[in-house]
Amino acid sequence: MDLQPATQPTMYFFGVTTTKSSIMKVFPAWAEHLGLDAVLQGIDFPLNDAHANYRAAVEFVKSDPHSLGGLVTSHKVNLLKASKTLFDELDPYAKTLHEISSISKRGSRLVGHAKDPISVGVALEAIVADGYWTESGGTLCILGSGGSSLALTLYLHNKKAAGDDVPSRIVVTARRDSSLEEMRNVHAQIGFSIPIDYVLTATPERADAVVAALPPKSMVANATGLGKDRPGSPLTNSVVYPEGAIVWEFNYRGDLIFLDQANAQKEARGLTVQDGWVYFIHGWTRVIAEVFDIDIPMSGPEFDKLSRIAKNATS
Repeated sequence: MDLQPATQPTMYFFGVTTTKSSIMKVFPAWAEHLGLDAVLQGIDFPLNDAHANYRAAVEFVKSDPHSLGGLVTSHKVNLLKASKTLFDELDPYAKTLHEISSISKRGSRLVGHAKDPISVGVALEAIVADGYWTESGGTLCILGSGGSSLALTLYLHNKKAAGDDVPSRIVVTARRDSSLEEMRNVHAQIGFSIPIDYVLTATPERADAVVAALPPKSMVANATGLGKDRPGSPLTNSVVYPEGAIVWEFNYRGDLIFLDQANAQKEARGLTVQDGWVYFIHGWTRVIAEVFDIDIPMSGPEFDKLSRIAKNATS
């Protein structure tokens, strides 16, 4: 990596194909609206890159005066593993999930946050109405057991502790049992409070069967990353969704075959189909607020204005 000292306040985007992200168009418009004299710079890593590369990038951000922090997407776990000793502080979610999605500075201190439990949670609330789970009796099925999936379960665990409406059951699938075991371990540590099934789905056909067995008005979420960083879908075109289900694609760009599969049954099965745009907005605004130490509301007129600015920037 050729990391040159920043010549002006700079936020970094640690990803895989950062130039393809809509944020490259959105950030300048947001920066102008928010009064930020700053730029966004992408840093691409292959998936599961060498730990030395992740550490070198974090060391650079920590030592460079004009480098203020960054957002981490597909490398949240590996980047923290490689650079944990460089951080002066990790938030409670980062310690629980063993990952970071936000890097920021407070004076000479380097701080890591796991923002996904917040951003994925508020994105979920924007999709489902108050009281939905109690009224519908639906199950939440999360395809994939990685960081975003774990973050969503953690959000719901905390929500139940507050006495709020949550699914009566969660089903999480994965192609590798080791991935499910990692989630089991975290859930055991926190005393996970919602009934949950961990299901090994070595093939898309097996995942189809899990989805088909869900009760009506369940939610099916694609948290696998397939369709964005890697091609494909966790399901086949033969999948049969539950009647009245909500289908949520975490991604907002890429092939989005999972989204196409849901839209193909939207009318016949009475589906509500949601892409990852709202999750994208919340994910970025939470980290921008942290990096620049500013307040950005998660709802209301100001948040709606930021959403419109983003849409206009990408249209």
